[in-house]
Amino acid sequence: MTNIPETGRTPRVQIRLVIIQVLVCSLLLTLGGRLWYLQIRNGHEYADAAKNNHVQRVVQPAVRGSVLDARGVPIADNETRLVVSASRTELMKIKDRGKAVLTRLAGVLDMKPQDVMDKVRLCDSQTPKPCWNGSPYQPIPVTLEATTQQALQIRERPEDFPGITAEPTAVRRYPAPGAARAAQVLGYLSPVTDEEIQKAKDTDSPHLRSDQVGRSGLERTYDKELRGKAAVTSYEVDNLGRVMGQTESDPGVAGSTLVTSIDARVQAVAEYELQQAMKTVRNETDNITGRKYEADSGAVVVMETKTGRVVAMASQPDYDPNAWVGGISGSDYATLTSKNSNYPLLNRAIQGQAPAGSIFKVVSASAAVRAGYDFDDKYNCSASYNMGGRSFANFESKGHGPITLGDALKFSCNTVFYALGHKEWQRDGGLEPKKDAHDWFYRTAREFGFGSETGIDLPNEVTGRIPDRQWKKSFWEANKASWCKQGKKGGTYVEQIAYENCLEGNQLKAFDSINFAIGQGDVLVTPIQMATAYSAISNGGTLHDPTVGKAVISPDGKIEVIKPKPHGMLPIDAQTISNLDKGLRSVVEPGGTAAWRFGGWPLDKIPMRAKTGTAQVYGKQTTSWLATYTDDFAIVMTISQAGTGSGASGPAVRNIYNAMYGLDMEGNQDLKKALLPAPQAELPEVQPDGTIEAPTITPYVPPSPKDVPALAGPPAPPPGRQD
Repeated sequence: MTNIPETGRTPRVQIRLVIIQVLVCSLLLTLGGRLWYLQIRNGHEYADAAKNNHVQRVVQPAVRGSVLDARGVPIADNETRLVVSASRTELMKIKDRGKAVLTRLAGVLDMKPQDVMDKVRLCDSQTPKPCWNGSPYQPIPVTLEATTQQALQIRERPEDFPGITAEPTAVRRYPAPGAARAAQVLGYLSPVTDEEIQKAKDTDSPHLRSDQVGRSGLERTYDKELRGKAAVTSYEVDNLGRVMGQTESDPGVAGSTLVTSIDARVQAVAEYELQQAMKTVRNETDNITGRKYEADSGAVVVMETKTGRVVAMASQPDYDPNAWVGGISGSDYATLTSKNSNYPLLNRAIQGQAPAGSIFKVVSASAAVRAGYDFDDKYNCSASYNMGGRSFANFESKGHGPITLGDALKFSCNTVFYALGHKEWQRDGGLEPKKDAHDWFYRTAREFGFGSETGIDLPNEVTGRIPDRQWKKSFWEANKASWCKQGKKGGTYVEQIAYENCLEGNQLKAFDSINFAIGQGDVLVTPIQMATAYSAISNGGTLHDPTVGKAVISPDGKIEVIKPKPHGMLPIDAQTISNLDKGLRSVVEPGGTAAWRFGGWPLDKIPMRAKTGTAQVYGKQTTSWLATYTDDFAIVMTISQAGTGSGASGPAVRNIYNAMYGLDMEGNQDLKKALLPAPQAELPEVQPDGTIEAPTITPYVPPSPKDVPALAGPPAPPPGRQD
């Protein structure tokens, strides 16, 4: 068979390949051109469109947990209100930056346009309150009290109110059950800032822009537990805002409930009695200055002696924490931060510092025993103590002759402690201290807990001051230049003191130790420190971290108890504690400085211990102190510029005890009327869903003056018994 060559096929194949190559090149050129057109020629248009095709997060803030008293009564919770908010981001897109919208909104809400605009402006160092200190990207509340009609007007006319929302929202509330505000204990909330968001970003409790965070008090300490976790749902939307699909969903968790050791009933009594004591003493004349007492501030602490748990804590002046809800007004902010209102935001129970006066003598008596002096030896209680040509008088210049340290507490004899403080200063080397100086008085004060924080679970506690040798040196180095500039030999009292401090302010002098021994001079203490120390004497020597939080209950009912935490022991033995206890009991017995305020008290049923104090502050009237305790509770009260301890604070402290134990002024007890005859050990009953059924509480009814002769007009105290 003959083979025929395929000469005709090869050219056809080649032609086809060429055609295919041309087509492929054409397609590539077409695609390349199209890509150039899309990415280069019109790239910015499509990039802008892509930006509008993004994920939108919808945040539903978690309901903040409630704060309850020890029996389950809410002292901070939430209520649903109609909240009108403005989106600053949306308003800034409008040509006039939202001015017309906010003006129309003001008309609907019956507000002044400027007030509305002030609400949505951002805070900075030059902008006064009101202003918004939270994130500029979250809705800013304009009012929390919109009516249904106002909300409907806004929602039915969205074209007139772009960026404005009106919807029901859970809002913080401080109900003040039984008139117990507990303002400084609870604290307040304000919006989270961008700085806080960044700081918490990588922690186990990050912030969202919608968060409200605690700024003081329990709201700040337990913010993480109370805040919960917001629900966040992420949607993919196009440039027209149409939802293209859900990408992610986090259901969130409601905030936990905080149960406190506060008893709202006792809190109400403490607040009322402190305020009433201040009002009463303002009508009395100060024999030293000839003026009425100013009684400008005060504090009281009621504490469980065996646990350190705080039953009540009041500070005056106080304020209504509801003023902060939804953003504080300019006038309210000015009042709360004004010198004229004496700074009501301060919690003077943990931030108020003053010389202790004679309630400090339990420290000095303990220091004397540690230094080798026998508690039951006799010490001369003369009318005055002379040192270097200077005379240091006893209170009202009254002497009692040779007495024990227990009697020195009973009569509050200054000269006994003057002498002990002076002798110990000399034994330690005086102006040229020995290398092995014991400094028993200063060391004992620090080991009682003074000069340092107690560890209470409230923010911004201050340390007070123990002016020992090291402090004198540091203080002198910091102030020497100012003293030398101000000082003048033979000038005014202030100039002379500055002159002396300039030359030798670094030295611990004899009169420093003499004054220190009676809680005067440069020593500063706080009411919470005193309550902690006196509680330790009551319980046998254990110093506890004071606590307000008692338990945290999660939304599913899981309970985490906050257990009492001791941080040390008093630096004295059991015998010395027993001797102090006996001496303090004698203060309320006939002849003691507090006896005239505790007449009729049933000492056989409810042992009472007390120490009065009257502290001198340069340029001011004397500060009243009264420290007391029973087997279960300690109460410490102080009132600035109010006179003597028993005179100003005595009736109020007695009334608080009477209400707690159900006593009348004759010492008769009615347990049905007793608010808290023993510490509240059990937690409120928690339901399966984590809720707590709150008992009812009635406002405190103070004793009638006709039923309480001591309140109808305080009886004149025996001479020398007012310290």
